[in-house]
Amino acid sequence: MALAAYRHLLRSTRIAFHGDVAVLHAARQEARAGFRKNAAMSPDDPSLASAIAHAEDVARFLKENVVQGKHEGEDKYKLRIHEHTERGDNDTVKLSNGKTIVIDGKTCADR
Repeated sequence: MALAAYRHLLRSTRIAFHGDVAVLHAARQEARAGFRKNAAMSPDDPSLASAIAHAEDVARFLKENVVQGKHEGEDKYKLRIHEHTERGDNDTVKLSNGKTIVIDGKTCADR
């Protein structure tokens, strides 16, 4: 499971930082350092599952929520949005507890 999480993390860095060699290299070094720090964990260590879950969460965040922008003029940026980028609208906001808040103008209604 740890190897799969590590591979997911490296793939996510490649997707999130495509074309930016310096940032890609730094992100991969950070991923390696994090996994090396926890390399001595035994398979029956209770904190192993949370460490793997953290790596998977970081991989998912990088892949779905990090968008690169390139400055193309005075007030102009070009965003590199790819097929994995999470897209949503501004009408709904999801909360961590599973509830949804619908924003309709000035009021927020809890569903």
